[in-house]
Amino acid sequence: MAMALATLFLVFLAFTTVVNSCPPSDRAALLSFRASLTEPYLGILNTWTGSECCRNWYGVSCDPTNGRVADITLRGESEDPIFEKAGRSGFMTGSISPSLCNLDRLHTLVVADWKGISSEIPACITSLPHLRILDLIGNKLTGPIPAGIGQLSRLTVLNLADNQLSGSIPPSIVNLGSLMHLDLSNNQLSGEIPTDIGKLSMMSRALLSRNQLTGSVPSSFTRINRLADLDLSMNRISGSIPPQLGSMPVLSTLNLDSNQISGEIPAGLLGNGGLNIVNLSRNSIEGRMPDVFCSKSYFSVLDLSYNNLNGWIPKTISNARYVGHLDLSHNHLCGSVPLGVPFDHLEASSFAANDCKP
Repeated sequence: MAMALATLFLVFLAFTTVVNSCPPSDRAALLSFRASLTEPYLGILNTWTGSECCRNWYGVSCDPTNGRVADITLRGESEDPIFEKAGRSGFMTGSISPSLCNLDRLHTLVVADWKGISSEIPACITSLPHLRILDLIGNKLTGPIPAGIGQLSRLTVLNLADNQLSGSIPPSIVNLGSLMHLDLSNNQLSGEIPTDIGKLSMMSRALLSRNQLTGSVPSSFTRINRLADLDLSMNRISGSIPPQLGSMPVLSTLNLDSNQISGEIPAGLLGNGGLNIVNLSRNSIEGRMPDVFCSKSYFSVLDLSYNNLNGWIPKTISNARYVGHLDLSHNHLCGSVPLGVPFDHLEASSFAANDCKP
């Protein structure tokens, strides 16, 4: 009995040693990744020394069950005491090494807000089967989004905003069935939004603003019942607004401003009591404002300025429960903004430059 217990203890000790150790292949991959970067001010990558990459390597954590590297979280904008003591945000130059693709148990890859990392995104990243979070915001990454991005079937967050990425949105992106947060804003992406983007049924935020996207607003967006924020502003999108946007159950923010959208405002859009922020400004929208406001209408922002709207301001707008910011300027509207609550805080500029074409 004693011998059996001793044997079990040795097996447990050996297992513990294994799961707490850093596999040489993972360590080599991390060191190769580190070698491709220069971080001159904070010295956080100086902690990446010794044989044990699962302990005290800044931003690195491992799965306790198998000892494999599971998470790399390196943020250049952080509340970490290292940043507070230095009194500055982070800065790195260099590239993202394809060696990271050898970390085949990686769940999280965050290399965000370092401002100077300027490589392409390694195409092999799409071969990481367990990746759930890919956050590379705030660098100077160039080149395309990897064509095979749709292979990351477990991905829940894809944040590539504030870089210099070019090319089109890969059609395979619609295969990311677990994706909840998509942010590709402030890049140089062109081409059309995939028409079947509505296949991303789990998505709650789709942020594609400040690119060079063309084509129309895909009507398949309206099939994403969890979508709360849709931002396609500052692109070159044309066509009309899909009427079904007004019937989306949880949509609260819709930014389509600074595009080339035409046609009329769907009546159901401004009649959706759940919409809180609507910005359709700086387009070529025409026709009349829908007369659909009611006691459930609650707009933090309603901006329809710089369009070709005509006719009278709808009388029902006075029924709105709240309008925080209203801008109807630079159209062809007639009449005036109602007086009293909830409009008494608005400035005259919210109705400026209308020449009344009934």
